[in-house]
Amino acid sequence: MKIRALLPILLLLPFGLRAEDLKVGIIGLDTSHVIAIARLLNDPSNPEHVPGARIVAAFPGGSPDVEESRTRVAGFTEKMKAQYGVEIVSDIPTLLAKVDAVMLESVDGRRHLEQVRPVFAAKKRVFIDKPLASSYADAKEIARLGRESGVPWFSTSDLRFMDFIPALKTEPVMGAIIWGPAHFEPHQPLELSWYGIHIIELLYTLMGTGCESVTWTFTPNADMVVGRWKDGRTGAVRGARNVPSAHDFGAVTFAAQHVYESGPSSGDAYHQLAVEVVKFFQTGVAPVSAQETLEIFSFMDAAQRSKDAGGAPMQLEP
Repeated sequence: MKIRALLPILLLLPFGLRAEDLKVGIIGLDTSHVIAIARLLNDPSNPEHVPGARIVAAFPGGSPDVEESRTRVAGFTEKMKAQYGVEIVSDIPTLLAKVDAVMLESVDGRRHLEQVRPVFAAKKRVFIDKPLASSYADAKEIARLGRESGVPWFSTSDLRFMDFIPALKTEPVMGAIIWGPAHFEPHQPLELSWYGIHIIELLYTLMGTGCESVTWTFTPNADMVVGRWKDGRTGAVRGARNVPSAHDFGAVTFAAQHVYESGPSSGDAYHQLAVEVVKFFQTGVAPVSAQETLEIFSFMDAAQRSKDAGGAPMQLEP
């Protein structure tokens, strides 16, 4: 085809969108993650630009009863529109008609099941940002819908891609201790799903699946949640709240011959997450299995039951 014939097609492409780029839609503009991903996908001048996909449309969504959603959705919506050229649409069906794939970014996991239903129905590959849901029941229903529709999906925290992870897995991991922030949001059925999900994801990145029981020791400023794996290994997370150290993440792993401790991170884990998301949109191959994600929610469900029972050990449910 001659350049003259191609010109009308090129003129129809949004500014900066190449013909080979996947068109990505975002559901939920109430988290800073949408700005981070737009900076990586929509700004070719960014030294860390991730090619292959571009955000072209977004549905703001939002949860009026969640302060961290209600107070941020308008600002992030305006920035996505003005700075990154994203079209703002009024509903999810309109969004789905304009895109090849979806990033479900709503900060409130309670919204994810209802918002992902039409995505699966439209056969669009979808990345569901952490948390997958706010309850184990919703997580299982999302997995069922994905399986029955045949639509690939995955969910994860960017902490899986911290640059210190490989060094912590130099030898087979016999046990691990993870620490980081884990403040609560009062509307979430699983308290760990709001921010503790980050450290639980990191625990599973290091330990893998196979946990059978969980015990939660609660204090006003921090919690210790300990899991026992079927092969006898143990993994623990310490979630901090209301203290200066509550913003720090870290991990220690125990091997047969050595103990490995994470050092300061020198890279941007969200950049690597963006790379993985684009690769997933292109191939349909998820970097995190549905089985592992569901066990993470079973772990948090057992932990919640343990806390509610005053710290008694609780078995994970299938």
